[in-house]
Amino acid sequence: MKLFDFAFCYDYERKIQTLAGICPEKWSFGSNSDNTILKNYIEHTFSKLLEEDKILETDNYALFNTGLFTVYYEAIFAYFEKNKNRDRQKWFLNGFNTSYQLGILDVNEFPRRANYFSEPGALVFDTNCDIVPQYSHIFGSPENFQRLPASVRDSPNQRLLFDGAIKKAKGMIDANYKTAVPQYYKGRIQLLIPICLVSESAPDLALVVSKSNEGNRYLGHTCLTLDMAYNNARLIARPDSAWLKP
Repeated sequence: MKLFDFAFCYDYERKIQTLAGICPEKWSFGSNSDNTILKNYIEHTFSKLLEEDKILETDNYALFNTGLFTVYYEAIFAYFEKNKNRDRQKWFLNGFNTSYQLGILDVNEFPRRANYFSEPGALVFDTNCDIVPQYSHIFGSPENFQRLPASVRDSPNQRLLFDGAIKKAKGMIDANYKTAVPQYYKGRIQLLIPICLVSESAPDLALVVSKSNEGNRYLGHTCLTLDMAYNNARLIARPDSAWLKP
């Protein structure tokens, strides 16, 4: 079930904008102001909370913990009322509120936030491990291939360029472990590492890696655009990285 199946989200854009105002960070890519990142975050967070059975439903209201905070570190919740229109979804999105605001409405039980990991060690790249890319997918999948810069797509040295970019990324991670940014995908933590193909100082893509079953190497599964990578990473936390920014 998706958020819009669960509730009638009337005036959703305005409510999202209000949420962006009480939880200020950059929620749009580039110079846009459409809150794409925030909308992606809320809709995927709802799905994860539903999976964890953390959507609180009572006779009169429903509630979920967004995992976001105000500038005063107050938790923010999505608050739903019973939908008066019985021909629509059961719930109506009233808005996003702090526990103090909800207390005024006699809400006194607050659900927990989503849990994306049980082993904190999975969030940190093990620099003792090599990275083995799945080149058949990175270069062989039309969708992935189109994510590469045009100059790389046209180059006969794609493999050499990519190998060099991975070596560069490992050096960056050695210098600062925060370079490898965690993301959540299909029930497990993966890491995003920067791939600089055109310029050594500007990543073009993010390589998605996860540890092999043996735990002695990382498998490089696919490449994501930087926007895709940021959207995925933001589900866990705002990336504290010098290279992955909206």
